[in-house]
Amino acid sequence: MQGTRGRLPLFKTSNIDSMDFVERVSSAFVTVSALGALLNIYTGLGGFLSVIGFLVSVPWLLSVPPTPATLRKRLLLLGSAALSQGMLLGPLVGTALQLHPGTLVTALAGTSLVFLCFSGAALLSKRRSYLYLGGLLSSVVSLLMLMRFATWFLGGRALLFEAELYVGLAVFCGYLLVDTQARCWAQGSMVVERAEADPARADHVRAALDLFIDFAALFTRILIILLRNAEQRAQREREQQQRGGKRHRRY
Repeated sequence: MQGTRGRLPLFKTSNIDSMDFVERVSSAFVTVSALGALLNIYTGLGGFLSVIGFLVSVPWLLSVPPTPATLRKRLLLLGSAALSQGMLLGPLVGTALQLHPGTLVTALAGTSLVFLCFSGAALLSKRRSYLYLGGLLSSVVSLLMLMRFATWFLGGRALLFEAELYVGLAVFCGYLLVDTQARCWAQGSMVVERAEADPARADHVRAALDLFIDFAALFTRILIILLRNAEQRAQREREQQQRGGKRHRRY
């Protein structure tokens, strides 16, 4: 028993069932978020309304205790948050569909690959070392917020945008490790074992919310990077065509 105290019970049936439930719920609400993006694109709904919807749904969900009696209510609140998040992403997704549709598929595939790789690394880790990244990641996020505040007075918003884009991508990859492993460990004991003793303490809806937010943040940043690269390539091609046309007219 002592030799396995610091190890994650990967093949324990209850652990597999719990993670399967979380993954299925997260996947379902990624689909709901995609529907929200399409709703924004085709109807124009969203904007400030979606911001309010997200800011109301998430705190409300977190305030409801995780019991079997409240599961339906919490899933509806998670669905509302996912729909609002999708509506917020609607303008970005619409821009991608209009200018470079291929980047949307690439971003979705890339985000899914990153999600699977980092989640798998956290689950296969025999130690809970990734949990200690949480403090470092929170410090980086706080630093980015402080830098944003400083740009209001000192300028340099373009540089900050680059930092938020690439550093933010790395930060949310780290949060994916932390959130995945946090579902399996808590305060030196295994969450799965605690859940068996008291099922109400296994908050799978909160786990799905954390992973959904990580997925949405990663997808947003990857899509922006791909769009910028595609636009830069298109701009270079246009410039080459213009130079080629000028040479043609000379001859």
